[in-house]
Amino acid sequence: MIRLAVVGAGRIGAVHAANVVAHSEAELAWVVSPRRAPAERLAQGRARVTSDLTEALADVDGVIVCSPTPTHVALISAATAAGKAVLSEKPVDLDLGRARDCLHEVAARGGRVMIGFNRRFDPTFAEIRDRVAQGEIGRLEQLVITSRDPAPPPADYAAASGGLFVDMAIHDLDLGRFFLGPIVAVQAVGQNVVDPAIAAAGDVDAAVIVLEAASGATATIIDHRRCVFGYDQRLEAFGASGMLQARNQQATSVALSTRQVTGAAGRAQDFFIERYAAAYRRELDSFVSAVASGGRFEPSLADGVAALELAQAAATAARTGQRVLVGGD
Repeated sequence: MIRLAVVGAGRIGAVHAANVVAHSEAELAWVVSPRRAPAERLAQGRARVTSDLTEALADVDGVIVCSPTPTHVALISAATAAGKAVLSEKPVDLDLGRARDCLHEVAARGGRVMIGFNRRFDPTFAEIRDRVAQGEIGRLEQLVITSRDPAPPPADYAAASGGLFVDMAIHDLDLGRFFLGPIVAVQAVGQNVVDPAIAAAGDVDAAVIVLEAASGATATIIDHRRCVFGYDQRLEAFGASGMLQARNQQATSVALSTRQVTGAAGRAQDFFIERYAAAYRRELDSFVSAVASGGRFEPSLADGVAALELAQAAATAARTGQRVLVGGD
């Protein structure tokens, strides 16, 4: 049984804690948070609660980092220094230099870190990626990723989160790398069409990003902070011999047809917790299996740093209107 500590008692910490409790090969041993009451709720009487990570590190095999982004590097460093495996939520950090330093430090000590790009584990996206890799649609030429939130976050959150490119689009940027391989250039256009307070905070609330891959393929990423029909999550892989698509998921498959409408379905699922519930479970399963076997963590800390590089390149491209070259990977 793999003993795990969840660090952070917020919304995403609750998702991970519940999944650990439900996992047949994992045990929620500790919840680490300075907020005692939320931590106790996550612990459900099954785990011990502490505000001191060091106390938990002495008694676990791995750590799941669900705390605010500015704490990620320090927690990854402390856990890997103690010889513990880490699953950290994205992004690695808001600063690319600090993220790179963390990668070098962890690599030097042989630390093992997985980054929580859960969309790689979504059953639909994973199936499409596998079928593309098997050559079902021929050479992949164009990828289109659409990701629209139901409503914008508070402006103060947007200001502290690193912005749309680092906070939101980074999932899609990693998915683009996952499908296309090394990226060599980034273009982007930002928009302010939803909340004037987000613009005042120096951020955009919608964007279109184009990734150019070393293979010659492109990914077009469409991100938006508002979508009136729910959580809009779609993907299209277009190749020389055909196309594979992932459509939105609704709560049921019921559709209405009348004199006025044909095939009218319900709203898309409400938000990421519902839409990516299976992806979070599969992500945890991959982490637990790798901890138990000593196998490779994917997506890795290096993947997290590469996605952050793309996010910052996209922000620069949107600000300057220029095509930004990236190092590839």
